[in-house]
Amino acid sequence: MTAVARTRADLASARGQWAASGDSVAVVMTMGALHAGHAELIRRAREHDDRVIVTDFLNPLQFAPGEDLDKYPRTFTADLELCRTEGVDLLFAPGPSEVYPVGDPVVRVAAGPIGDVLEGESRPGHFDGVLTVVGKLLNLTTPHRAYFGQKDAQQLWLISQMVRDLDVGVEIVEVPTVRDPDGLALSSRNIYLVDADRMQALALHAALELGVSAASGGSTAAVESTRAHLAESGVKVDYVSLVDPQSFDLMQGSGPAILVVAAHVGSTRLIDNVRLHVSAGKRG
Repeated sequence: MTAVARTRADLASARGQWAASGDSVAVVMTMGALHAGHAELIRRAREHDDRVIVTDFLNPLQFAPGEDLDKYPRTFTADLELCRTEGVDLLFAPGPSEVYPVGDPVVRVAAGPIGDVLEGESRPGHFDGVLTVVGKLLNLTTPHRAYFGQKDAQQLWLISQMVRDLDVGVEIVEVPTVRDPDGLALSSRNIYLVDADRMQALALHAALELGVSAASGGSTAAVESTRAHLAESGVKVDYVSLVDPQSFDLMQGSGPAILVVAAHVGSTRLIDNVRLHVSAGKRG
């Protein structure tokens, strides 16, 4: 049975009991609207840890004015049912006043230069809000491991870097992107897609696959092939970039890389990425 904690005190009580038993603890952080991608994170956590906490908190700090905070899907009853099905021990679902008891925090975690490019350029301040709440939730849940999906590649890199830079005592576990059979990466925002938009959204994964194939010709070929397919599909391209998985800097040479894309499909903004190896062909 999945217990529900709404307050810090309830969370601390459960966490204290597990600590006394010597149980290993995992956390899966979400903003609710859980789907099969979240379920995969939970399953991975269950495989390796004695106890699993899922956080269900729609963090206002990571939404800029005019973004979709007000219409972001809220499906707590379904979220709790998924947690029960997957054997989650505790669902921590606090309100904003519980996470930010004195209002918006004055001191926040700054994402640094990587927080200002790609997603950060399109959503200024977004990653400062993400890192601040992740830092707070790590302090509150005190897990041994935290599980994050590779779909949010830039977010994952920044969280991993924050943990290293600030000596946070937690292991970050990366879990591969979960996709529908037709290739669409699972996202809570997919609920916004009408049928025609969803068909068009398949262009993101198809474009990335073409980029993987073109990577034998070098970095420029990978990016241009991806961008061309997106343009032909009619989606509104935000960015297509190839980044170094170690530094997240833009990459123009050869070796392991992450090809990242963002595009608007109808009124919905989607992101996706793929890991690949760029051959030393025609350099960017």
